Amino acid sequence: MNPDIEAIEQVVRDAEELQNDVAGFTGLLTEEVALVNFTGIRLRGRDQVKEVMTKALSTPLKDVLTKNELLDVTFLRPDVALAHLIKHVNDGRTGALTFVLVKDDDTWRIALAQTTPVMTS
Repeated sequence: MNPDIEAIEQVVRDAEELQNDVAGFTGLLTEEVALVNFTGIRLRGRDQVKEVMTKALSTPLKDVLTKNELLDVTFLRPDVALAHLIKHVNDGRTGALTFVLVKDDDTWRIALAQTTPVMTS
């Protein structure tokens, strides 16, 4: 298998595993990350993600856990990849999750994360 695909798959697994670990999760992000969460809140930069995540984990949100299902990876350039995922929330909600990942010094990091709720009829 392609080592870059394997590394991106590991970032996806780590993002799920570290969802309640501020330092661990934000270590997966670029310094200038852009993140839009499930409720549409926009965050810009690793420091803002740390601040908001720390506050959120002191509320009942700490019990809202998710599983990430990687659907596919497309390389826009050798050092930029687009990953499409499904986010499964433990309360039954589902979201379409998109990561833009960049490779810097042989390390893949999340530069953008966007979650859009999937509406069911």
